[in-house]
Amino acid sequence: MKRLFREFIKGITIENPTFGLVLGLCPTLAVSTSLVNAIGMGVSATFVLVGSNTIISLLRRFISERIRLPAFIVIISTFVTICELVMKAYLPVLDAALGIYVPLIVVNCIIMARAEAFASKNGVLLSLFDGLGMGIGFTLALAIIASLRELVGAGSLAGFRFWLHFEPVTMIILAPGALLTLGLLIALVNFIQEKKKRN
Repeated sequence: MKRLFREFIKGITIENPTFGLVLGLCPTLAVSTSLVNAIGMGVSATFVLVGSNTIISLLRRFISERIRLPAFIVIISTFVTICELVMKAYLPVLDAALGIYVPLIVVNCIIMARAEAFASKNGVLLSLFDGLGMGIGFTLALAIIASLRELVGAGSLAGFRFWLHFEPVTMIILAPGALLTLGLLIALVNFIQEKKKRN
């Protein structure tokens, strides 16, 4: 039980895909313009991570070394297709907002890295908890970045406008703002971790 919790929590804290491992930056920067988009992307990636990690772990002894990566891609793309079809059917507005970034989850380095480095070498329960932790960590990182960008750049949060005592900084919603916000947050996380190590 302790090991399961450790595998789960590491994806949220120390090995957070965005702030710790600095993976999956393309969708992070592209969809973090609003909190709703960020949560939609995070939940989609979590679903794919949990599903693909579980199936890859179940089949790890039957997948030949020579066809390992193609097999992983087929498994991952199956879950991405399920996610995309459900989104198109029940959340068409979110699907339109996320656009090409949902199908691109297939080649997201977070998902491929967990399949290769973890699920193909560990048991089903550990792989499931690893996927869940990494997915929640990715979702939290996206939500933090999107909240800051939307609040400062548009003066709203999840579509609700706020009466702010400053003019929204439009640049934060644009591409340079994404890089600036991400850079500052990674620097803050590194500063906190260094401080903890020294103490």
